[in-house]
Amino acid sequence: MKKNSAVLLAACAAASLIALPAAAQSSAEGPWLVRVRAVNLDAANKDSTGLGLSMNDKTIPEVDISYFFTPNIATELVLTVPQKQTLSSSVLGGPIGSFKHLPPTLTVQYHFAPGASVRPYVGAGVNYTRFSSVNLPAGVDIDRNSFGLALQAGVDIPLTRNLSLNFDVKKVQIRTDVSAAGTKIGTFKADPVLFGVGLGWRF
Repeated sequence: MKKNSAVLLAACAAASLIALPAAAQSSAEGPWLVRVRAVNLDAANKDSTGLGLSMNDKTIPEVDISYFFTPNIATELVLTVPQKQTLSSSVLGGPIGSFKHLPPTLTVQYHFAPGASVRPYVGAGVNYTRFSSVNLPAGVDIDRNSFGLALQAGVDIPLTRNLSLNFDVKKVQIRTDVSAAGTKIGTFKADPVLFGVGLGWRF
């Protein structure tokens, strides 16, 4: 009986020693994660105006700030600077104007494997886009505000204790009503897919 107790005590001690590095690593990770990404914006360009409207694809900078409430649950605020886009019409044969858009997005994420060498996650949230510097033909205008859903999936690959490589993809609803002479003629849906790669710093 004493021998069995000693073996059990030794096993528990060994398990505790094995668990210590993982616990130390988990506690060393702070709740904040800041990422810098290069993001390719690929617009869906769905249009119901009859003008065949589309905006150009482009690569944009992105800064993301995440806060971890638990090892698995985090929220992320996606930020960039106002992006200038060219608006074209296939019916009119080319560019017809331009606008800027600022599309901050807030998502809630679930991280599947905290502490692992590969850390996938999924997220969902909301996007608000503000259109500004609108330069379109006389009498043509767009709604300045857009609210929509956002879906996200990605993976973090730790490079050091605090630094990680990140790959991320988001689908975001960005759409605006188009009017001519004050009358709505349809809706332009940019609804881009955003492919991102960057670095993250956990503290």
